[in-house]
Amino acid sequence: MFIDKAIIQVKAGDGGNGAVSFHREKYVAAGGPDGGDGGRGGNIVFVAQDGNNTLSDFRYKRKFTAPTGGQGGTKRSSGKAGEDTIIPVPRGTLIYDNQTGRLMADMSGDKPFIAAKGGRGGWGNHHFATPTRQVPRFAKPGIPGEKYELRLELKLLADVGLVGFPNVGKSTLISVVSEAKPQIANYHFTTITPVLGVVRVAQGASFVMADIPGVIEGASEGVGLGHEFLRHVERCRLLIHVVDVAGSEGRNPLTDFDTINSELKKFNPELASRPMIVAGNKCDLATDEQLAAFENAMRERGYAYFPLMAAIAHGTQELVDHCAAQLAQLPPIREFEAEPVPMEDFSAVDAHEVRIENHDGVFFVEGEWLLKLLQTVDVHDSDGLQYFEKVLQSSGVIRKLEEAGVQEGDTVSIYDLEFDFIF
Repeated sequence: MFIDKAIIQVKAGDGGNGAVSFHREKYVAAGGPDGGDGGRGGNIVFVAQDGNNTLSDFRYKRKFTAPTGGQGGTKRSSGKAGEDTIIPVPRGTLIYDNQTGRLMADMSGDKPFIAAKGGRGGWGNHHFATPTRQVPRFAKPGIPGEKYELRLELKLLADVGLVGFPNVGKSTLISVVSEAKPQIANYHFTTITPVLGVVRVAQGASFVMADIPGVIEGASEGVGLGHEFLRHVERCRLLIHVVDVAGSEGRNPLTDFDTINSELKKFNPELASRPMIVAGNKCDLATDEQLAAFENAMRERGYAYFPLMAAIAHGTQELVDHCAAQLAQLPPIREFEAEPVPMEDFSAVDAHEVRIENHDGVFFVEGEWLLKLLQTVDVHDSDGLQYFEKVLQSSGVIRKLEEAGVQEGDTVSIYDLEFDFIF
């Protein structure tokens, strides 16, 4: 079954908790704290996979969770890091944050994409030993892993896309010029899923051709099948518009041509400027007047035109050779740029949404919005640090720390950020 859209839930592993432990060894008095750090949680990682052109694997399995990190141990032993959860997707899959609509990644290349990062492990109690705090009986919990609701959309990677009305011979053409074996019959919408085929040309070169299921008038607005698959045209570097020049189903070939081009433009105006070759099929059923009239119309509009009888491979080699020559001059298949994470406004957040605990002068501050703030702000950058301090003031976190008894010089710990409190 061909599925090119899916919504899934992903949750990276939480970091393991740090350990509270004290060194115990014969003849060693007051060995001191030696609790180890927790391990990092596993990431959710997507990788592009060849040989698969559907998202059907996500039809039933829609939740993916990475393992948590191991707990810290004695003798400063760190917990084991959680293994990454690898999710293979068809090459050409776009990954969106379904809550915001932000494009996170285009899985067209070979580089893996970490969609959700595992939480860092918590510090063991040996980190909190100071000259005045020699027996810290507390450790830091692990940081929760990121979680997202993701929308996956497949946009097939093809150099050449075949477009045109149903039953004009697109499936026949791709079956003749490649090893693809689409279903072919004399009725509309025989092809109900995109079909990919590798077209081999001289000197070992090749390109990928896609048969996009029948686009009809109104497809951009949801009529027929075409609206489901128009997104797969967006990646194609070159389009072949297949037209029934004989008008064998009672339609006017030139009207068909204009109708399909109009639907492409309505769906995405950029498609109107995409290089296009016109293939006039079913020439054996057309009269000489029909052939001449349509060819002249295409030449006048500036299109390269190739008359075909695809069923017997007449004229197909010339079309393939021209496509290969055109592709050699065109830029590579389009890849979509990931969108940056937007800076959120945390100025109106209520400080009641945080939890503060005091452990021997170390004030632990937690809250889901604070974790999100730390994930989106670079506190090592001066502007980012100023913004972070401003949010702590405006949200009332500083006030709540003062109410909890914080003193100048005390340590404040906000997840993986730690600093000395200064009035």
